[in-house]
Amino acid sequence: MYKQNIRIIGIDDGPFTFRKKSTVVIGVVIRGKSYVEGIIKSRIKIDGDDATDVLKKMVLKSRFADQIRIIMLDGITLGGFNVIDIDELHKSIERPVISITRDLPDEEKVREALIKYFDDWEKRVEIIERHPLVEVETTYKPIYIKFCGIEEGEAKRAVKNSIVRGCIPEPVRLAHIIASAFVLGESRGNA
Repeated sequence: MYKQNIRIIGIDDGPFTFRKKSTVVIGVVIRGKSYVEGIIKSRIKIDGDDATDVLKKMVLKSRFADQIRIIMLDGITLGGFNVIDIDELHKSIERPVISITRDLPDEEKVREALIKYFDDWEKRVEIIERHPLVEVETTYKPIYIKFCGIEEGEAKRAVKNSIVRGCIPEPVRLAHIIASAFVLGESRGNA
């Protein structure tokens, strides 16, 4: 059951160009709504297939591994189309996983891009489509989540209780800001 003041890790990637081979991934561990307890980082391949394994290692090797109660991701992909298998992540770390999506994606365009650019497109599509997007009302605008290892009501409550301002949970928002600053020298873009 979701409780307030638990430790949540928010994970996001840094800005990147497709000329690069990899990008930074930042995890921010927050207790309650906004008390930052730590930051961890790793790297993933742009459009690779290593995001799930990298995130597992990043979290499990951190000093926060036993304390984290929920993993929140900025979307189901990082570094372009490096798809995160939230079921595998949940099974390996034994914590609920919630991916946050700001806007409804154009699923047909995503599928077309995957078919066009990836030999393993069927696997990537299956992982992306395995869980439906569920709308979560916020005071600003609705966002959408996919989740594993947690009931829908608990996932929605965890997301809503993690929002300080706007519509993005604070752990994910801070991971976005820090990843952006790490790459660009200062934070930019919507968080």
